Order: sequence, then structure tokens, then C-alpha cells
Amino acid sequence: MAMKVKQDRGEIWVAGQAVLLAAVVLAPRRLPGLPELPEAVRTPLGLAGVAVGAAGTGVALAGARALGPNLTPFPRPREQGQLVQSGVYGVVRHPIYSGILLIALAWSLLRASPPSLLLSLLLALFFDRKARREELWLREKYPEYAEYARRVPRRVW
Repeated sequence: MAMKVKQDRGEIWVAGQAVLLAAVVLAPRRLPGLPELPEAVRTPLGLAGVAVGAAGTGVALAGARALGPNLTPFPRPREQGQLVQSGVYGVVRHPIYSGILLIALAWSLLRASPPSLLLSLLLALFFDRKARREELWLREKYPEYAEYARRVPRRVW
């Protein structure tokens, strides 16, 4: 009787993403000993945050919808999945990461929180690394991925 070996789906990447997102959300508005941003700055930042958050939500939802049954929280593609190249995936290779980053940025702006903003930048670096790992798996699974990657930018921010 053959045993099935559990395949790495990228669980550690999902856990790291969850930790960073929680850090962005839970970060204080300011660091002790540093002044708070003045109200004259916080109000426009909040308005910008609403716009950026709406855009990020739209991009992330468009990416999730385009993936349909291919959607997974893990960076390794589904066993029975197909490569999606249409819709928002015809514009950017990682729209869900881009949308989540915009939402994190929006949260930072709404709260006028420099610590959240710094953590959002760290999240952007994390998503860049995660996208690179994911693309290795996509290249292994889909022979047409290399041509797709030449046509469509990877940007995650």
C-alpha cells in the first residue's frame, strides 16, 4: 500500500501573511515619544484611505472572481487548476496581492498611523517574495506561464 506524501502548498507563506496583516491592523497610531500627526493632515489622509481602500477592494475582488474555482489561499496552484490570463489577470499577475496591499495602505492612511504604514511596506516586500515563490510553482505546472509572464507585469504594488 502506497502512502501519499503531503505536498507543500505554501502554508508558511499564508501564516506569514496573516501575521503581517494582523500587525498592520493592530499597530498603534503612533509610537511612544513621537508626536501624533496633526488633524490638518489626518483628515486628507483619511479621505485618501477611503479611495485607496475602495480601489484595493475592487482589485482583490476582481482577482478572486476571475480565478473562480482556481482560488486558493495557498501560493501553490490547485492540482486540477487552470492558468487564468483574462480579466484583471491580463493586466497584472497578482491582483489579489495588489488589492490586499492597497487595503493595508488604506488602513494605514485612515488611521494616520506611521507604524501601520511601515508594516504595509514590509507586507509589500513579503508579497514580492511570495509572488516569486508562487511563480516558480506556476512555471512548473503551466508550460504557457513563461509567455504569460513576459506579457503581463508582476507588480504587487
